[in-house]
Amino acid sequence: MTHNFLHGNRPKLGDIAVAFALLSRLSLPFKPDYTRGAEAAWAYPLVGAAIGAIGMGLGGAALGLGLPLSVAGIIALAALILSTGAMHEDGLSDVADGFWGGWSVEDRLTIMKDSHVGVYGVIALTLSLLLRASLIITVLPQAPLALIAIAALSRAPMVVLMRFLPNPRAAGLSRSVGTPSNVTTGGAAILACLITLGLIGPLSGLLVIGVAALAALSLGLLAKAKIGGQTGDVLGASQQITEIVALAAIASVL
Repeated sequence: MTHNFLHGNRPKLGDIAVAFALLSRLSLPFKPDYTRGAEAAWAYPLVGAAIGAIGMGLGGAALGLGLPLSVAGIIALAALILSTGAMHEDGLSDVADGFWGGWSVEDRLTIMKDSHVGVYGVIALTLSLLLRASLIITVLPQAPLALIAIAALSRAPMVVLMRFLPNPRAAGLSRSVGTPSNVTTGGAAILACLITLGLIGPLSGLLVIGVAALAALSLGLLAKAKIGGQTGDVLGASQQITEIVALAAIASVL
């Protein structure tokens, strides 16, 4: 194991470019080495932090220009969504349709792969947008750095689920990326926690980390029961759900 860490699994600077390429529409001036897909997962929180910074920056700029708080919050949310190409929203929608629209594992996986959006997916997307817009409007003027912290933190459960849940599909993005090592998974979790604690403080930070972990665990158990593991859609849903509960947690203490 030590040999593998020293020669293969050790975090590399180029992993950041891989993480950005996989999780966002943002590009870095480095050519991603996609063979490092799984081991680049430690950098997922960095991608989240960058996306959160864009949302905070544009939302703050809107406030600075004198736009209403509600408009600034929606602008911040739009920035978060556009920075990923709505990747995670798509995952949430597919999970909602599949988990509650199918009667068997095979049916659920088939529905999740279908590009058409069903009623459950529309409801999930609507609730996600309404909740996040309302919460960002609350958080943005009082704790703007929380947007960065929560965006970073919400990417860590993706790595944990990739590590500890099997993938029931024979193909797909999550399958092609692979399974991160324990070192990579721990690195992502530690990095996300450090960013969170550093930006919003120990008390609020621990609260946010705790509720995010509980939400991710609950989704993981549900995914295991519904489809036998995780897919890229489940990972996207984990980001959305943990972001919502983390925003709610920080809003509750403001």
